[in-house]
Amino acid sequence: MATPRVRPTWQPGDVREAGGGLFALALATFVAITTELVPVGLLPLISDDLDVSEGVAGLLVTAYAFMVAVLAVPLTTATRKLPRKTLLLTALGVYVLSNVIVAVAPTFALVAVARTLGGASHAVFFSVSIGYASRLVRAHLAGRALGLVTLGASAGFVLGVPLTTALGTAVGWRAAFLVLAVACTLAGVLTALVLPSVPGGGAPPDDAARGARRTALAKVTTANALAYLGHYTVYTYVSVLLLATGLATAALGPALLLIGALGLIGAGFAAARLDVRPRQTTVITLVVVAGGILALGLAFPGTAGTLAAAAVWSIGFGAVAAVFQAAAIRTRGASPDVVGALVNSTANIGIGGGAALGALVLDGAGFAAVPYTGAVIVVAALLVVLVARQGFPATQD
Repeated sequence: MATPRVRPTWQPGDVREAGGGLFALALATFVAITTELVPVGLLPLISDDLDVSEGVAGLLVTAYAFMVAVLAVPLTTATRKLPRKTLLLTALGVYVLSNVIVAVAPTFALVAVARTLGGASHAVFFSVSIGYASRLVRAHLAGRALGLVTLGASAGFVLGVPLTTALGTAVGWRAAFLVLAVACTLAGVLTALVLPSVPGGGAPPDDAARGARRTALAKVTTANALAYLGHYTVYTYVSVLLLATGLATAALGPALLLIGALGLIGAGFAAARLDVRPRQTTVITLVVVAGGILALGLAFPGTAGTLAAAAVWSIGFGAVAAVFQAAAIRTRGASPDVVGALVNSTANIGIGGGAALGALVLDGAGFAAVPYTGAVIVVAALLVVLVARQGFPATQD
C-alpha cells in the first residue's frame, strides 16, 4: 500500500526565502488598512450625499475601529485552532462584501452596518497577520519581516487614503469603494496562491519571567494606543483641516498623495533598523510624529506651512506600525496571535478614540485646537516608551 503523501510544514527561514509570503501579506495589509481608512478623505462627499454632518460621518471610522478593539482578542482566541491562512482569506472576503455593500447602500444606517461588518473582519485579519509574519522567518529577523509587511500598512495609511480620495473626488465616493472591493479580491487571490501555510500556537514558556514579559507587553500596547490616539485625533479630519487652509477641493487628493508617499521613508527606516536599534528607532519615530503634528498646529491656517508640517508628520507615522508590532512580539508576553490581537485592539482603540476626540475638539474649540490635542497625546506615548526599557530595549536580545 502506498505511503500517504504528507505536506511539509513551513520552516522559518530568512527574509529572502519568505519574500513571496511577506509580499502577499504586505499587499493584503495595504487593502485592509485602506478599507479601514477610506472614509477619512471622503468625509465631505459622504456627509453631503447621505445628508449627515462631517462629525457624524467620522463615526464610520470610529465604529469600525471600536469593533476591532472589542472583538480582536475574543475572536482571535475563539479561532485559535483554525488554519491561519484560511482565516486570512476569509477576512479578505468579508472586506470585499463590506465595501460592496457600502458602495450601493442608500442610507447612512446601512453604510454604518456594512462598516461594522468590516470592523469584525479587521479584528481577525490583523491579529492573525502580525503573528503570521513573525512565523515566516527566524526569530532574530522578526523586526525586518514585520517592517516589510507593514510597508503595506504604511502604504495604506499614506497612499490608500489619498488615492481613494482622488478617485472619489473624480468619479464619486461610491465608485472608490467598488474599486477597493476589486483590490481586496485581487489581494485574496495572490494570498491564496503564494502565502505558505503556517502552524498556530506558540505560547510563551511559563517561567519566572512570565510576569515581567506580560508587564512589558502591557507597556508596549499602552504606548501603541496613545500613539494612534494622538495621530487619529488629527488625521481623521485632515481633509477638513486642509480645506480650511484654503486648499482647493480638487487639489486635496493629490496633496494627500504627495504628502502620504513620504511616509514610506519612515517605513523603510523602521525596516532597516528595527533588528539593530529598536529603542532608538521608536524614540525617533515618535519625536518626528509629535513634532510634525505640533508644527501643523503652529502653521495652521497657512496653506504652505500646514502642508509642509503634514509631510514631516507623515514621514514619522510611516514607521509607527512596525515599531510597535515588533516591540510587542519580542516581549513574548503571549502567543504571537494574542500579541497581534492586543496590538490590533489597542491601535484601534486609538483610531476610534481619536476620531471621536477629534470630533469633540473640532465641534468645540475649532480647527486650530485639533493638532495641539493630538501632539500632546503622542508626547504621552513617547514618555511611556522612555520609561519602559524592558518593552523597548536598546538592542534585541
